[in-house]
Amino acid sequence: MHSFRISSEYINDGFQAVQAKPEDTEDVMSLLVETAEWLQSQGSSQWNALLKGEDSHDTAGAIRRGDVFVFKKGADVAGMVILLVQPSPWDIHLWGSKAHAEDGAIYLHRLAIRRKYAQSGLGRSILQWSSSGIHFEGKHTVRLDCGASNATLNSFYARNGYTFLGETDGYSTYEKPVELLS
Repeated sequence: MHSFRISSEYINDGFQAVQAKPEDTEDVMSLLVETAEWLQSQGSSQWNALLKGEDSHDTAGAIRRGDVFVFKKGADVAGMVILLVQPSPWDIHLWGSKAHAEDGAIYLHRLAIRRKYAQSGLGRSILQWSSSGIHFEGKHTVRLDCGASNATLNSFYARNGYTFLGETDGYSTYEKPVELLS
C-alpha cells in the first residue's frame, strides 16, 4: 500500500470518494463492462477485451493493491478510477525514459462512470479530484493517455487542464501538475 491522503472526501453532488475494497470488486467489474458495452454501442472498440472477460489492468489485483478508487452515491458505485504510483509496463512503453518509480507521477487509468450518472459532471469531477482531492507522498504530476483518434476524449482532457505532450503508437499522452496542499 502507498501513502496517500484524501483531502476531498465528497465531490460533485454528494459522491463519496473512497479506496475500493475487495468487496467492491464485483460492482467495479460490472461498471467496467457496462462502460465497455456503451463504448461499443458508440462505435468504439476501446475496452472491448472486457466484453470477452479479459482485463489487461487486473482490476481485482489493483483493488487488492489499493490502486482503485470508487465514487459512491450511497451504496452504489457510480464511478471509478485507477491511480498507479508505479508506472505499469504500458506506461513505461508510452512514456519511455520519463516513466520510472521515482518520477513523481501518478498514472491514471480506467476512469469510468455508470451510465445512469452520465451527464452529471461526475467524470469531470473525478478527473479534477485525481489531481487535487487526493495526495500521494512524493507525487506532483498526474499522467494519462487515450486513443489519439478519440477526439471527444482528447478534447475532454485538454478542457480539464491536462497538457497534451505528444503521441506514441496511436495514443495521446497528457499530464497535469498536482494541486499541492497548502
